[in-house]
Amino acid sequence: MTAAAQSINIARILKGYSIEVHPGDAKALDAAQKRLNPGTEVFLPWIPGTNPMGLVAVAANLRRAGLWPAPHIGARHLESSAQLEHLASRLADAGVDRILVIGGDRAKPAGPFASTLAVLQTGAFQNRGITRIAIAGFPEGNPNINDLTLDEALRAKVSFALATGLHLSIVTQFCFTAQPIVDWLQRIRAKGIDCPVRIGLAGPASVTTLLRYAVRCGIGNSLHVLTEHPSFAKLLTEHGPIPIIRDLATYRGAGKNGSLPLGITGLHFFVFGGFRRTVDWIDGEGAN
Repeated sequence: MTAAAQSINIARILKGYSIEVHPGDAKALDAAQKRLNPGTEVFLPWIPGTNPMGLVAVAANLRRAGLWPAPHIGARHLESSAQLEHLASRLADAGVDRILVIGGDRAKPAGPFASTLAVLQTGAFQNRGITRIAIAGFPEGNPNINDLTLDEALRAKVSFALATGLHLSIVTQFCFTAQPIVDWLQRIRAKGIDCPVRIGLAGPASVTTLLRYAVRCGIGNSLHVLTEHPSFAKLLTEHGPIPIIRDLATYRGAGKNGSLPLGITGLHFFVFGGFRRTVDWIDGEGAN
């Protein structure tokens, strides 16, 4: 594939991306409303120690701007069933129709919910019309959960979604190389899990920043890329995740026009280097 063809494919692949924005970053939220294309999905993390009801007004503002807010719901951060029901009701009133439900990195649950599935089984969101549910995927595993447990939990969530009519999708943890993503996708597809997958990528950021988040999130294999291959680390900081996108787009299972392989439906960006820097980079690559 020629460099020109790769550029065209990358511009196409970048279309329809989703992005994460810190709900407490007023400047980034304002920029999101002005710069993102209508219909863009904006993921809003629930920051531990904050009141999740604060997500409601943020989501409402984004929705009025023509964007699709996707608040994070951390199962192990929920304090009670009453809090869950109230949050679901308020988010529905704000126009939210999609959420990301995660277990939440917490040793002991704050309330009655220890897992994503436990939250879904309440029907709190589905009963209010919120049926587009994203869950987390871990191509390089989770430092707090063994792989067997992760696989069993994923199968259980997929089975529940099929039985109840949920529109389930997966958003993966970020990686710095394509191979763990491909290996993980091949494994789950071989097990019959065919729901849409968005691949998480870190937007352009300094090596120090990338290392900090990599350690925090426990992405061990990709972490070696930054520490053992400084030239590649420099490439990531100067050009963002282009090397990963190109590797995915040219993988043998990719389509002739550079479509992504193995049921990848798009990209999701974590903005460790800042919202504006990431969007500037996306706009620049999309224009090439």
